[in-house]
Amino acid sequence: MGHLIEKLHVIQAEGRGIGDAALRAWREPGRERDLLVQSLKAAGAATLAWAISGWWLKDPVALMAPWVAVVLVQATVYRSLFKGLQQLVAIAVGTLLAAGAEAMTGNTLASVALVLPVVMLLSNWPRLGDQGIYGPTTALFTLTSSPVSSLTVSHRLLQAALGAAIGIAVNALILPPVHLRNVRENLSGLARATEDTLTRMAEVLTEEDWSDEAASEWRRLSHSLGQWQESLRSARQWSHESLRLTARLPWSSRAKMPLLPTESEDQRWGSIVAQVRAVSDTLTDIADENRAISAPDRQPLCDYGRLLADLAAACAARADLIGQPSEPRDAHTALDRALDSVERRHSALHKQLTDERSVSTATIAVLGTLLIQAQNIWYHLAPDDWPGTTPGTTEA
Repeated sequence: MGHLIEKLHVIQAEGRGIGDAALRAWREPGRERDLLVQSLKAAGAATLAWAISGWWLKDPVALMAPWVAVVLVQATVYRSLFKGLQQLVAIAVGTLLAAGAEAMTGNTLASVALVLPVVMLLSNWPRLGDQGIYGPTTALFTLTSSPVSSLTVSHRLLQAALGAAIGIAVNALILPPVHLRNVRENLSGLARATEDTLTRMAEVLTEEDWSDEAASEWRRLSHSLGQWQESLRSARQWSHESLRLTARLPWSSRAKMPLLPTESEDQRWGSIVAQVRAVSDTLTDIADENRAISAPDRQPLCDYGRLLADLAAACAARADLIGQPSEPRDAHTALDRALDSVERRHSALHKQLTDERSVSTATIAVLGTLLIQAQNIWYHLAPDDWPGTTPGTTEA
């Protein structure tokens, strides 16, 4: 009974997820709406292909046209064209080899046994990519669905070409997919995740005692930053591919396309993430009970935690600037305020290090490393024309 109730809860959760996705697709642009548009385009392309090949032309192998058309409404116009060429080659190879085997043997079973090993090997040819599987499937359709003749073979190839043309044309002419929004979403997500990591470290330093649980949490958050970076790299590649042909189409207007953050922003956050990981590693070493170095003084670490909190606030302001291409004045003000606070706290901590009477030797060694790492984060967060950073900062 309990297992059944658990399954019902899962089904209800999935139903709510589907409903929420549908609501988001209706309300605003996003991944859900993109998926809806591409699905409707694929269905429309298949319907149009069948209307031409099956209803109008009444072709005996009309299935080939909608079958190819629905597959070739890909995530980008470039991919539709490239995959279409691969698929046509695979279909042609499968069809011709099947027809040749039937002509030689005159028996369907013998032809299948003869041709399938060959086309299965050819389907793994790297130049056919993931479209190679259409070679053996087409060979099977050719041998089992109708009498094999020069007429049916030529019709099968022509219908495949018709379906490819319709699928590619529908994808290019009707709301051609341009994946620019995902870059901004992933870049903003990386900034928010960096903010969260710095905030968690700051909370531990200012409020909690050292513990293995805290260090484990920092490692987990650092790992999530790497996942965000991979997602950002993937989104950037998709955006480049989606513009390879779409931007050159006469009916595409760059004025209608959302602004794309520059790749220098990817590099900025890559440098910030590297320094945040370095801070996490240093603090994890301090939290280790078997550490070889002496523990630093508690008060300077509390002050450093407040410095990390200010850096987290600067990350939040940067994330707001990424999420809103218009660059609102409030986000700029928040960034300036956070960087001013970073500068004051950094200067105060640096002054403590120069006063050997107020801090221990262990504090000077550890805090000096942490300050260099924080200064590098500060340097990358600050605008190029901000006066508070030193251009010659050297990364640790």
